[in-house]
Parts: sequence; C-alpha cells; structure tokens
Amino acid sequence: MKVLANDGIAESGKIALEKEGFTVVTAKVEQENLIDAINQEGYEVLLVRSATKVREDIIDACPGLKMIGRGGVGMDNIDVDYARSKGIEVFNTPAASSESVAELVMAHLFGTVRFLYDSNRQMPVKGASDFKTLKKAYAGGIEVRGKTIGIIGFGRIGKALAKYAIGCGMDVLICDRKVGSETLSLEIAGKQIDVEIQKVELEDLLPKVDFLSLHIPGGGEPVLGADEINSMKDGAILLNAARGGVVDEAALMAALDSGKLAHAALDVFVNEPNPSEAVLKHDKISLSPHIGAATAEAQDRIGTELAENIITYYSKVKA
Repeated sequence: MKVLANDGIAESGKIALEKEGFTVVTAKVEQENLIDAINQEGYEVLLVRSATKVREDIIDACPGLKMIGRGGVGMDNIDVDYARSKGIEVFNTPAASSESVAELVMAHLFGTVRFLYDSNRQMPVKGASDFKTLKKAYAGGIEVRGKTIGIIGFGRIGKALAKYAIGCGMDVLICDRKVGSETLSLEIAGKQIDVEIQKVELEDLLPKVDFLSLHIPGGGEPVLGADEINSMKDGAILLNAARGGVVDEAALMAALDSGKLAHAALDVFVNEPNPSEAVLKHDKISLSPHIGAATAEAQDRIGTELAENIITYYSKVKA
C-alpha cells in the first residue's frame, strides 16, 4: 500500500503510516508528471496541500487511486464530488490548523495597526539616515481594544479568531449563511466565560466594523467586490487568510489607493503561486506566502489526522 504525500507530511503522520505497513513517499512530483507517477508506482493514496491540483483528468487516468487527502481545510484544488462519484474516498483535516490560522490573522492585525509590516521594510534602508521621519510616519497607530472585528465565515477558524479577538477586548460581529448568533465559551484564568456573538447580514456588517476577516471557501465570484468594499467604514482594515479570489484584488488596491481602506493583510492571493506583483509591492498591504497552517503544532496535527484517516479506511476495507 503506497502513499504519495506530494506536498509533504509531518513526520508524525509518516511514522504512524509506516508502522501500519504503508510505504510513504514524500518526493515532489510535478503536476504534469503526476498521472504517470501514480500509475507507474502504484500509489493508492494521494495526499496534497494547496499546491497540487487533483482534477478530473487525474481521477480518470488513475483507476488505482483509492483515497485523496487534503492536509488542511479548503478542498477547492480537488474535484471532490467527481472523485467521490468514482468511488474514491476524499477527506481533509478541518480542525487541525484552526488555531494557527487565527493566530496568523491576529499577527497581521497587530502588524497593520502599528505599521510593523512597513517599518520592517523601511528601517533597514532608512533607519540610520532618516530615523525621525520614519518615527513621525508611524505615529498614527491605533489600539485594537474597543474596536469591532467582523468575521465572514464562522466555522472552526472563525470561532478561534473570535476567541482571540474577545481576549484582546474587541467586539465581534459575524456573517455566515449556515449559522445564527452563537455563544462562545472561553476559558480565561481558569474560569469559563460565555460570550454571545451577534450574527448580522453582510450589508449591515460592513459599515460597522473596524477590521474585517474572511474565512470562507474560494472558487466562485469574489464575496467582496468594489461595491462591498466601498460600503465599509472609512479607514477599515481588511484581512484575508481564506482563499485568493474571495476578495477582488483590483477593487482592494483601488480602495487602499483612495484611502477608503487604511490597510490590508493577505496570506492568500489570486493565481497562487504566482501572485500579482502590484499586490506584492503595494505599500499598504501586509503580506505572507499562504502560511496560515505553517506551524509545527498544526503540521503535526495535520499529519496525525491524515494518517488516522488512511489507517481507518484500510482497516475497514480489510474487515
């Protein structure tokens, strides 16, 4: 039983699989060579992250494929329904990276409100020669305490982010078609505190929030286009660690240029892994290269969960 972890797998997952008799290969196979590799090497399980795409052509051309696993949350790089219609087991690890993604959003948020993302660019270049000018340029920071954050998409990551935001003294509003207002339970200093989270419709949420974070699947039309962005509060900050394309990047840059939005923070981009240079060079955008789940803890949980899914599946097949 051979497993191709084409975008890698944590050592914990690899060890767990090998203990159960699986052969795990982590050597990267380029997209155009994937069909030949799967068929020639007899891989029954294909594990991917966001880089490898598993579309109908691969599914049709690889009849020996029994499982496709996505290490992470979104599965927009896999033709899930088509694969399942062919009898292939498709699974992901939705809970493993929630805390890591939420923490990255908070890191971006703190970095934008105090201009840290730009300060870290400019200090090595101008810090010695123009210290006072930079100090003056970054004097307009704001505190997050007492501000309102809007969260679009209130799944595991949205809930994790809400807890961090509440802990920092922010008010939280949510927008999600599948859930209503909810009560979150937080443990603070050994005590459980219940906080009610209010759900509002998108058109009501946008003008009210100081910060807006998206945690929804991609693959369709942008959820935030020019009209939605223009309805946001002046000087708001937009954060996207969900998927490239859920925000119209051209409309976002226009809003930053006009001053409608103060900052943006992006961990995901249209056309990854070749994002727009204009976006990457914009001086009001805090950037990271799709690393929401890239913590040691999250990767360990992802690897373990992937392994458990595979082992469980094959134990049922043998039975």
